[in-house]
Amino acid sequence: MENPRKEKILEQMTPRSLEREAELIRIEREAIANFRGSLETLETAFGILRTGDYLGWRVLVLIHNKRTLRKYEEILNIKVKEFFPETGSQSYRSIGFELATKLGNFWKAVSGDVKIEDRKEIKAM
Repeated sequence: MENPRKEKILEQMTPRSLEREAELIRIEREAIANFRGSLETLETAFGILRTGDYLGWRVLVLIHNKRTLRKYEEILNIKVKEFFPETGSQSYRSIGFELATKLGNFWKAVSGDVKIEDRKEIKAM
């Protein structure tokens, strides 16, 4: 099913520079060359790498637990909070991020002290 707002969303997405794209490719290649383990884990790490610019690190820390995020950082040889912007052009579509922001205590939502239903879901908007 195609999102009827797809074109509007695409217009909002900031294009990556050639330098940034080259950096992502370099990180992917290094990660593949260094990786040993489950290919599913490598794939998920690449998902973070490819979506982080659009979602921002706040969404990433909200949807992944600390241990898992550290594992992906190790695979990619990056620090999520340093490598990605705090928020991205698509952060507003994250149900969890929207609710955590409205609650006013983002870190309680991250830690699980405040439960947020569907915190890993993204809206069609």
